[in-house]
Amino acid sequence: MEHLVATAVIDALGIVTAWSEGAQKLTGHRAEEIVGRPAARLLAERMPPGTFEAQTGVVALRHRDGHRMELALTARPVLGPAGRPGGHVVTAARPGPGLAEHAFEQASMSMSVFDTRQRYLRLNEKACQVLGIPEEALLGRYYPDTLEDNEHTRGFLSHLRRVTETGAPVRYETFTGAPALDREQAWDIEMWPLRDASGELTGVALAACDSSEQYWARRRLALLNEAATGIGTTLDVVRTAQELIAVLVPRFADFASVDLLDWVLGTDEQPPRVPHTDLVLRRVAHGSATPGTPEAAVRVGDQDPCPPFSPPARALREGRVVFGQGGDPEFGRWVDDRNARSPEGRPHRKGVHSMLAVPLRARGTTLGVAVAVRMGHPEDYGGDDAAFAEELASRAAVCIDNARRFARERHTALALQHSLLPSGLPPQAAVDVAHRYLPCGSLAGIGGDWFDVIPLSGSRVALVVGDVVGHGIQSSATMGRLRTAVRTLADVDLAPDELLTHLDDLVTHLAADGDGKEVAELGATCLYAVYDPVSRRLSLAAAGHPAPAVVLPGAAAELVPMRAGPPLGVGGLPFEATELELPEGSLVALYTDGLVEGRDLDVDRATGRLLRALTTPADTTDALCDRLLKAVLDEQPGDDVALLLARTRALGADRVATWDVPADPAHVGTAREAVIDRLTAWGLQETAFVTELVVSELVTNAIRYGASPIQLRLIRDRALICEVSDGSSTSPHLRRAHAFDEGGRGLLLVAQLTQRWGSRQTGGGKTIWAEQPLPEQ
Repeated sequence: MEHLVATAVIDALGIVTAWSEGAQKLTGHRAEEIVGRPAARLLAERMPPGTFEAQTGVVALRHRDGHRMELALTARPVLGPAGRPGGHVVTAARPGPGLAEHAFEQASMSMSVFDTRQRYLRLNEKACQVLGIPEEALLGRYYPDTLEDNEHTRGFLSHLRRVTETGAPVRYETFTGAPALDREQAWDIEMWPLRDASGELTGVALAACDSSEQYWARRRLALLNEAATGIGTTLDVVRTAQELIAVLVPRFADFASVDLLDWVLGTDEQPPRVPHTDLVLRRVAHGSATPGTPEAAVRVGDQDPCPPFSPPARALREGRVVFGQGGDPEFGRWVDDRNARSPEGRPHRKGVHSMLAVPLRARGTTLGVAVAVRMGHPEDYGGDDAAFAEELASRAAVCIDNARRFARERHTALALQHSLLPSGLPPQAAVDVAHRYLPCGSLAGIGGDWFDVIPLSGSRVALVVGDVVGHGIQSSATMGRLRTAVRTLADVDLAPDELLTHLDDLVTHLAADGDGKEVAELGATCLYAVYDPVSRRLSLAAAGHPAPAVVLPGAAAELVPMRAGPPLGVGGLPFEATELELPEGSLVALYTDGLVEGRDLDVDRATGRLLRALTTPADTTDALCDRLLKAVLDEQPGDDVALLLARTRALGADRVATWDVPADPAHVGTAREAVIDRLTAWGLQETAFVTELVVSELVTNAIRYGASPIQLRLIRDRALICEVSDGSSTSPHLRRAHAFDEGGRGLLLVAQLTQRWGSRQTGGGKTIWAEQPLPEQ
C-alpha cells in the first residue's frame, strides 16, 4: 500500500492557504475545493483541545466520499513579518503501524472494515489476496460494485446491513468461490459493529476464516452417514452398487463406476485369485453429473478389461487406494485407453484432472473396484479423500458381499426346494391337476412351502399342500423331511386324520431327539386330502392349514367348512376329517397362506378374490392357475405361494364291477367265473390268466384267514385293479415258504405276476389289492 503524506498551510484565522497533491490523494479533496476555505470543514469530529499546541496527534477527517478517516497530524508554526505566529504548516499521514495495525495487516484470515453505507474503509493483505484486488482500488467503493451479483454477494451485503441496522454482531458460514483463488471455499465469517468514543456506530468490521477443511470433513462425514442408511437397502448386488454411485455422484465425484469380478455375480463359493495380468472386470453400475453418463467407456453389464498399468488394476493388486492426477504418465495412458475404447465420449472427458480407484474388499475377499473421477470439480483428490473413499468402499463392500451371500444361499435353497418338489406329477386318472409355485420376493429368502400328488390304491389320489414357517435352507430342508414323511405314511394308506396324527407324532419325536427342533420352533402346517373317483368322495383333514376352496359344476366357489386343527408339533390334540361328495368336474383348490396372507394383503379381500377367480370359467386348469395368481397377487409375494388345482373325474359303473363272496371255499370258482365274464365284456381277455390266479389267491386267503363280509371288486382304469375286502384287520405279509409247506406261496405269486400290490385298512376291516398293466391297444 502506497504511503501518502498530505501537506497544507493554515493561516492564523484557520483558512487553508495551500494544499498539496498528496493531500488531494489522501483525502480526495482537490485544491480548488479547499484553498480559501476553513480547515475545520474537513474535520469529522471536533479536534481534541491542544492539538496544535502539542504539534502532533491523531485527527479524524472526512474523506471527500464521506467516509471517516483518521490521520496522524503534525503541525509546525509559521512566523509572520513581525515575528508573530502567522499560521501552521500541517503534515498528515495515516497513523504509523502499531502492534494492532501489524496484527490487522499480518492476520492469516481475511479482515475488512466497512462504513455504515457498506463502502470499503480498510482491507488487510489476506483480504486483498482473496479478492485479487489491491486495497487502493477498493477504498471508498460500494461493496456490490466490486464483485459480480450472485447469491453470496447478496447474502454478504444483507449481513453488513443487518449489523449496521441492529448494532449486533453476526456470524455465519458460506460456501463460495474466491475470485483470486479460482476455487470454491468455505468461509466462517464474523461481523461486528465499530463505535467511536461517543458510542455512535461508525462502521462494520469483519473477519473471514477459511474453513474449507472443516467443511469438507463435515461433508465427508455426512456422506458416510448417508451411506450407512442408503447403501445396502436391498440384498441385491447390482442395486447395492447403484446405491454406492448415488452417494459418490455428484458431491464427491463428477463420474463414478463400480466394476466387480465375474465370480461375485455368480454362485461360486470359493473366489479365484486376482490375476496379475489380463484383469477383466464386469461393469455393474456407473453414474455421472452429466445426464446420460456420456463419459462412460463401458456399458453396464459389459466386460471392462483393465491394463496392468491402470489405476483400477493397481488398486486390486495392491489392495489400497491408487490416485491418478493430471501430468501422471500412467493416468494419461488410462485416459487415452478410455478415449480409444469410446471415442464418442472424448468431448465429455475433457478436463479430467484427478481420479482415485479403491478396491472393494470384504472379509478378506476382493470383490471389485470403485473408481471416482473429477472433471468439473476443481480440487484434486487428496489424502483425506482417500481415507473417506476407503471407509465408504469398506461399508459398500460388506453390503455387496452380504448381497452376494444372500444370492448364493437363495440359489442353493431354491435348487434344494426344486429338487424336493415334484418335478413331474405321477400318472393318475382321478383328477386333472395343475400347480404353481412362486418363491417369495422378500429378503427373508426361500420358504418351506410344498405340494404333492400321490397316487393311491383303488385309483384314488392324495392331494397335499404344506408350509414350514420361516425361510432359507433350513426351512427348505425341513420341508423335504416332512414331504418324505407324508409320502411314506401315504403308502400305508392311512385316513387323512390318522396320517396327520402320525405326522404330528413324528415331528414331536424329532424335536424330543433334537433332530426336529427347527420344526417345533418355526411351526409347520399341512392339508391332506384323498379323492376316490369310484365313490366321488373327498376326505380331508388339516393341521393348522387354510381350508381349501371347492367349485361344484354350475355353482360359485366356496371354502370347505372344516376345522383347521393344530399345527404340526403341538402334540396331544386330535385332527378331524371332513368328507364331501363331489360331482364329476368339481374343482378343488389347495394353497398355502402366502396366497391370501401377507403384509400388504387383507385376508378377507384376498380370499374373496380367490373365490371369484375360481368361479370364472377357464379353458384349462393351467390357464386358471395363471389367472388366479394374477387376480389375487398384485405384485411379487412376500411369502412363498404353493397352489394346487384338481378337477375331479369319476369312474362310472361300466368301469367297476363288485361281487359279494360268501365265506365258503366252494364259491371261489364262482368268483373266478364272474371275473372272466367281466374281462371278456371289457375286451381284456389277455389279462384273464393272471387275473384269475390273483382272484383265486386273494379270495381264498380272505375266506381262510379273514372274516365276513367278503367283497370282490374289479376296476378298469389306467391299470386293471383287483381288490378283495374282508372284515378282519389283520394285514397279510409275504413270507418264504419251505420246500414241504403246503401253503404260503399265494402272495408271492401275486407279487411276481402283478405290477404292484398292497393292503389298506378300512372302517370295517382291510382291503388287499393288486394292479396289473392293461394290454396295449
